Amino acid sequence: MSPHDPAQAVAVLLGAGHDSEPPDPTAVGDALRRLGITDADAAEITDRVHRTQREVSRLRRREHELSALFSSARELAELRDSDAVLARLVQRAREMMGVDLAYLSEFDPVTRELRVRETSGSVSGDFQRIRVPPGRGLASAVVESRSAQWAADYSVYARERHDTGIDDAVSSEGLVSILGVPMLSRDDVLGVLFVANREEKNFSPEEVALLSALADHASVILQTTQILRDLRDSEDESRGTLERLTSHLRERDRANTVHQELVQAVLAGGGFAPVAETLASALNRAVAIVDANEQLIAAAGLPLPEWMLGLDETTREAIAESRRSGHCVAAPGAGVRAVAALNAGAQHFGALLLGDGDLELGSVDVRTIERAAQVAALLVLQQEAASGADHRLRSELIADLLDDVPERRPDVERRARRLGVEPDELDSLLLFSVPGDQQAATARALTRRLDEHALTGEYRGYVVAAFSSTGDGIDPEALRAHIARAIDHPVIAVAPSVGTSNLVAAFTTAMRTARLVAALELTDIAVTTDDFLPYSAVLDADARALSQFLSDTIGAVRRYDADRGADLLGTLRAFVRNNASPTRTARAMNFHTNTILQRLERIDHVLGKSWREDERMFRIGMAVRLDELRERLDGRE
Repeated sequence: MSPHDPAQAVAVLLGAGHDSEPPDPTAVGDALRRLGITDADAAEITDRVHRTQREVSRLRRREHELSALFSSARELAELRDSDAVLARLVQRAREMMGVDLAYLSEFDPVTRELRVRETSGSVSGDFQRIRVPPGRGLASAVVESRSAQWAADYSVYARERHDTGIDDAVSSEGLVSILGVPMLSRDDVLGVLFVANREEKNFSPEEVALLSALADHASVILQTTQILRDLRDSEDESRGTLERLTSHLRERDRANTVHQELVQAVLAGGGFAPVAETLASALNRAVAIVDANEQLIAAAGLPLPEWMLGLDETTREAIAESRRSGHCVAAPGAGVRAVAALNAGAQHFGALLLGDGDLELGSVDVRTIERAAQVAALLVLQQEAASGADHRLRSELIADLLDDVPERRPDVERRARRLGVEPDELDSLLLFSVPGDQQAATARALTRRLDEHALTGEYRGYVVAAFSSTGDGIDPEALRAHIARAIDHPVIAVAPSVGTSNLVAAFTTAMRTARLVAALELTDIAVTTDDFLPYSAVLDADARALSQFLSDTIGAVRRYDADRGADLLGTLRAFVRNNASPTRTARAMNFHTNTILQRLERIDHVLGKSWREDERMFRIGMAVRLDELRERLDGRE
């Protein structure tokens, strides 16, 4: 070996040192002197080799860092599970930085808190759930400055930044040194990437730069995750919008079809059945139409649900609400899901009811139901218009029949037969007293309950029904109750005596009876003319005149009883019923005759001694009997 061989000198230096550690000066000096190299040359060679070793070591570390960054970049490019990539990135940060712990905190822009999302090397459950409030901890300093921040010893970090929860979590992990770098987007802070050590450590600029590069990768992951989330939300929203639009178009097409079919149903004059059938077919559910009395008019979507046979209170309340609002109303009743009232102005004709169905009712379907209810209301008006014309014809006919003008008899018979009525078979009559504005409705309700051979109409302020006694028996009270429900108003019904075949005489007697019943202020009652004979023949007065008659005759006795809690009126009634005999009166009332005589003396004092005279006794007797009849009938209601 030549005394000045540089290769041998380098070999000696490389063999005397390891990596970036400087060789032992004494050993190197001895080795170089043996090679014949001067001390000055040896020092220069040693310095150069040492610099070369440090550079090689730095390049190896840089290669390792770049390799890790490239691996992280590949994971970003193949991003499938953001949580897994973030976890791997945090783990890689810990390994590359050679620290005890690494963790990533995500920033909440609403609460401005930082919440730990991923950790590597953590041993404390509290630390993994840490939440850093605004203005506290090293994390908030990173967010506020948007730059790297570190503390070689966190325990002596700025006191105003400390927080009990953060300090406890840091203490539970035994952390001393902490470095945090921001994860930034263009305008916002997304979070902070941290590394920490359980021994005091000073972080070099190269380490800060490396962690910042990893933080940039984490930022890309969070932004990509948010973009993907926004895309999914946008896709879901677009899908939902498309579904709603498609559903709306289906509803609109269904509504157009229903509207066309409803118009055709009205034009064809098919009544209510086609309306119910069209709606039931379009909405795939049971449909019923009821009148104002809750009587079923038409139904479709069989088998017939039980609720169509009787409505519950919830459904009635929904109908009332629909009547007020004029709109379709949801009805969570027994089987009923929606109702729409049949209205025309202030008039109420009934309701359209819909049952359960697989198809959810949309806004267009609701409007379709409301249109169907309007069509049904128009049908009612159409029928009422036709019924009104028929009602006028029948009212004119019954007026001519009861006026009984012989010269017009042939014309009356001809018109009656044209309506399917045989005048000679009409031998029975019923009279109904209702307010004038309710007479047409009363006649319609009455017509629906009588057969086609009966004749119903208005005459002299009353509603009259003429019919044949040979048909099915007619219950006046049942008819009266039906009409009262139909018009929602009290009704007085009067039936002439059985066997009264002369309709003119029967009407006259019934009319006088109706006047007397009204004068007695009896309402919502069915009576016969026999109940008020002979009073109706004698008394044909209004309520004021009749009240005055009763007051003039027995009013003083009533006032005496009211003031003293007595019952002279009861004694007076018994006295009248027993032919003015004190003995028979005492026996009827189960009293001693002297007791009755004493009471009669008190009546003498109240009415005057002349009350027993023939003419006055007749009037008092009639008043007593009429008052007793009124009380009995009033109690029968």
